[in-house]
Amino acid sequence: MPLAPGRAEEHHPTTTPRPSRVEIIQKHVADYYGLKLIDLKSRNNAKSISLPRQVAMYLCKALTPASLPEIGRSFGGKHHSTVIHSIRKVEDLKKKDRDFNNLINGFSAALQ
Repeated sequence: MPLAPGRAEEHHPTTTPRPSRVEIIQKHVADYYGLKLIDLKSRNNAKSISLPRQVAMYLCKALTPASLPEIGRSFGGKHHSTVIHSIRKVEDLKKKDRDFNNLINGFSAALQ
């Protein structure tokens, strides 16, 4: 039995799925810092990777409806308490460093 016009696409999509908002934020931050997406999701806690990861986690919470556990899972299975620490760390740095605050505001504006 033939399908109605337009119905075939519903069962066999021809497009690839679009990245989620969290993935878009991760990619944007990784690109800015010259990292690979896998770096943000890794267990590596070097400052050159942990700060960009914290920034990305902060932006995910600020710009998406994702829960803390969801954000943690999207960063290689990090615990939700790690996400909370990241958010607090970025908020603290924003208060202390005007250039860092401007950077975060620029990310937010670009990603909205």
